[in-house]
Amino acid sequence: MANQSVIIKSNKYGLIVILDAKLSFEDLTREVADKFHSSAKFFGEAQMAVCFQGRDLTLDEEMTLAETISNSCRIQIVSIIDENKDLEEKMQKALEQKEEEAGDLMNLQDGRFYKGTLRSGQVLESETSVIILGDVNPGARVISKGNVIVLGSLKGNVFVGAAGNEAAFVAALSMDPMQIRIGDVIARCSDGTAAKKRKKTADTPKIAYVEDGNIYIEPITKEVLNEIDL
Repeated sequence: MANQSVIIKSNKYGLIVILDAKLSFEDLTREVADKFHSSAKFFGEAQMAVCFQGRDLTLDEEMTLAETISNSCRIQIVSIIDENKDLEEKMQKALEQKEEEAGDLMNLQDGRFYKGTLRSGQVLESETSVIILGDVNPGARVISKGNVIVLGSLKGNVFVGAAGNEAAFVAALSMDPMQIRIGDVIARCSDGTAAKKRKKTADTPKIAYVEDGNIYIEPITKEVLNEIDL
């Protein structure tokens, strides 16, 4: 009997992924990766919304599964849709919104400012460093080959030094990301284990950087900046 722990249904706007309610989340994540990897040629390269059904998921679990899908095939998940009777219409609107925002959100070609809040499902890509005048909400992603400075709250995922540059850094007025990646070094912050040296300070501006193969998050001070090879 075929493994039915992960069932994929699709329409022209997105995917409905039906998940086994009894499987552990770790095993389920592996099943999702295997399922989408084996189906990669069928789906091709596309932007899609996704709806997870069959079990209750936390926001962090939804984001983990969405990233697992994107990493296992060439699908870019642009939005996670809650289950309801107007599901296909919701997916269509999510894709249309993504297309309208593409001019601002995709492929910035030089170091510049981005003004506005990045919401769940949105992706900002930059060929070089970028300063964001706004918040990066949970579920949003920022990918830059240079540095990222957030003049607001960073609560989503951020990937700097995307070309493998571990000298890149992330700075934010309020630093509480779900995941930080600098070059090839990855740290998760949502479970409290991401930073190797994270002080329980007040909500002050902080900087994340790589040293000795680890990601450190520190309050921004003159001493810290002098120690970092920026």
